[in-house]
Amino acid sequence: MPAYTVREWDKLAYGDGQGQIPVQYADRFAALAACTAFAGRDGSGVLEPGRHALRARGVVGILAAGDASLEILPKIDVAPGETLDYQNAAIRKRLVHMLAVALDLRIDLGAVTDLAWQRETLLEILIRIFCDKLTMALRKGMPRRYVECEEDLPTLRGQFDTTRQFTRLAANPSRLACRFDQLSEDIALNRIMKAAVVHLLRVSRRSSNQQRLRELAFVYADIADVPASVVRWDEVVIDRTNQFWRELFTMVRLFLQGRYQTTTGGAGQGTAMLFEMNALFEEYVGRLIARALAGTRLNVSLQGGRLFCLNEQDSEQGLFQTKPDILIRRDGKIVHVIDTKWKRISSRINDPKQGVSQADVYQMMAYAQLYHAPRLTLLYPHHPSLGPEDLVHARYRITGHDTILETASIDVSNNSNMLMRLRRLLLLEEPDAVDLIE
Repeated sequence: MPAYTVREWDKLAYGDGQGQIPVQYADRFAALAACTAFAGRDGSGVLEPGRHALRARGVVGILAAGDASLEILPKIDVAPGETLDYQNAAIRKRLVHMLAVALDLRIDLGAVTDLAWQRETLLEILIRIFCDKLTMALRKGMPRRYVECEEDLPTLRGQFDTTRQFTRLAANPSRLACRFDQLSEDIALNRIMKAAVVHLLRVSRRSSNQQRLRELAFVYADIADVPASVVRWDEVVIDRTNQFWRELFTMVRLFLQGRYQTTTGGAGQGTAMLFEMNALFEEYVGRLIARALAGTRLNVSLQGGRLFCLNEQDSEQGLFQTKPDILIRRDGKIVHVIDTKWKRISSRINDPKQGVSQADVYQMMAYAQLYHAPRLTLLYPHHPSLGPEDLVHARYRITGHDTILETASIDVSNNSNMLMRLRRLLLLEEPDAVDLIE
């Protein structure tokens, strides 16, 4: 199966040589990408076909069409001087780590060999992790629940259904209409797990993954077949009796719904599993900040606030609602507003504005007006040209306000002491930073 890899915002030249992609495959991937939710009005929000090359945009993930796949990796600076395969392996590992944090999953990255990180695509790695977790869960037993059953039996079991007895069974008094509860494995959670196994068996191209998925499908042989498009997510109940399955349920949602798009058309146009890096970076940083400030007097809320920029004069109906990525409160009062941006900024030597867009500044000025926080931060991914470590790069005073707007960066390629680095970054301007620790 031909497999191609490109990083976001980079180009993949047309051709049959190494590091190139045949035009027929490029057209196939572009057509598939144009069907996804991230495509935009002109259909080029994921892939942009050019005269000489196929260009990736700010969406990462994998596209599988026919017998070929295209992997789009985030632009994370890792392992300078190493081989391309080694760098791509490191990026896949960082991306899986970001997904694990954003989705609250416990994933042992060391369980996947270095060779697998280099040779397998993101999708195959996630399938392998899913198979490991599902196999471990099934060893403890498949979850069961009491379900209501209605059967016509020769002897009474449970409750007698009078209505059914004297309508449907009026001519057959030898059978009794019974209604009873029965402990069953054929429940919504297991049906969804089976739907995921069947779906992944169709999209996986690695023989080892296919073999494991076939074995898992055999375990679920007695569970009803439900197409992935019509599974009943609302019927799944995760409680203390099946808490171990919460992470698997989250992974199944990742494969089948919500955070990515599965696109099929015609005679199997293909499958797309895509992530918008802006949204993933926001969720990843937000959850890490909540962990970093745990145990302090600072409270973190994600996508909070939701104040309106305008109110209609007559009806007072709000217009243009704001949703700051991260709000930090102290004693109930907002003291810090953080907005994450998956963009590359430049050092102040190269550009006094650091490449910060005017729209982003206007957005933060609106937050200053609405939330009255003394500190605002635009947080970007760090890269080597900004210096050796992540830090606050510049501070500005908003005209007419005492509010300080700062630009800062965090290195997502370096997982070492991440929480400590974030805490240092966030408590930098706190005059009583020591007193904030409870």
